[in-house]
Amino acid sequence: MGCAAAFWLSRLSQGRLSICVAEPDPGHAFSSTALSVASIRQQFATEINVKISAYSIEFLRNIETYLGPQGKLDSVDVRENGYLLLSGTPDGATALRAAQKMQRRLGAQTDLLTPDALAQRFPWLSVGDVTLASFGAVGEGWFDNMALLQGLRRAARHQGVKFLADRVIGLRGTGRRVHVARLAKGGNMTVGNFINAAGTGASDLMRHLGEEIPVEPRKRTVFVIDAPNARHPDAPLLVCHSGFYLRPENTHWLCASVPVEDGPCDARDFEPDLDAFERDIWPRLYARVPGFHAVKVLSAWAGHYAYNRLDQNGIVGAHPNWRNLYLMNGFSGHGLQQAPAVGRGIAELLLSGSYQTLDMSDLSVARVLEGKAFRENNII
Repeated sequence: MGCAAAFWLSRLSQGRLSICVAEPDPGHAFSSTALSVASIRQQFATEINVKISAYSIEFLRNIETYLGPQGKLDSVDVRENGYLLLSGTPDGATALRAAQKMQRRLGAQTDLLTPDALAQRFPWLSVGDVTLASFGAVGEGWFDNMALLQGLRRAARHQGVKFLADRVIGLRGTGRRVHVARLAKGGNMTVGNFINAAGTGASDLMRHLGEEIPVEPRKRTVFVIDAPNARHPDAPLLVCHSGFYLRPENTHWLCASVPVEDGPCDARDFEPDLDAFERDIWPRLYARVPGFHAVKVLSAWAGHYAYNRLDQNGIVGAHPNWRNLYLMNGFSGHGLQQAPAVGRGIAELLLSGSYQTLDMSDLSVARVLEGKAFRENNII
């Protein structure tokens, strides 16, 4: 998010601004970007998220046009294998139908599949308890997360953006303006405008200004598994109503689930829950894909969602209590795929006072301060 905002600010301002990105983890060893499974989809339940992801997939497909030679990227590998969402109840099927109607109206190529059609298209699935499926074969899949990040960083640096390997540990402001950012390695930085793109650390920064936002770190363990009798490299990313997701990774698979007792975690806790596969995932996985009767866990890692407790949607825009403070936080697991569009939106808002490309007012900071949820139900 921070690199995307810096890239767009420098590009749209044509170098007129002095921009600095403070990166506490310049190697990105613990960043949500690096530890995500780097997926992109348009199968959301709210219109703005569909529009944001439609913009982002177009950006990824044509990244060399956006970044130019300074990004040093010919392309970002995008695997449009699709997303497949399963429902197991009549209410779930109704929700899929409503979402698909909205998604199609906005240009997404989402199809609904009955259990018979699902079994015909994906014969390796067990569909006995499925009421309906939603499949997006175009504009959905996964991509090279680090190539996107490095491309944005290189292009931004070429356009004059400075990157500082340091953490902002405090903010000071008076008269409804943020004036100073305090740095972990010592010293202060005077700011004209400040963008909070601190991910799971966003709430800590806001407390220095006496503000609260409902963003917290939540841990997710991802497993790399091998199933010799279930190798389908062209499979979509499968989201099962029983509570797990699965996608191919070359000849292997990535899979994860929401912890049974999901809640905030220590921001320094990146220890994977190695017992979760046999305890929570494998029984559901085997029930859905019989070919997973034989499976081996090859490795695992843990990453963090910057989780918005209010409504699991991004918090985007100007803070109404501060004239020069902007937020891009709380994306609850779908921030990476939304960064190209949200970065542009924040840049437009800061430079012109309004959104130009996509109106992201539904994600406003004001709704959060007022406790008015704008819920995104399709969180994975």
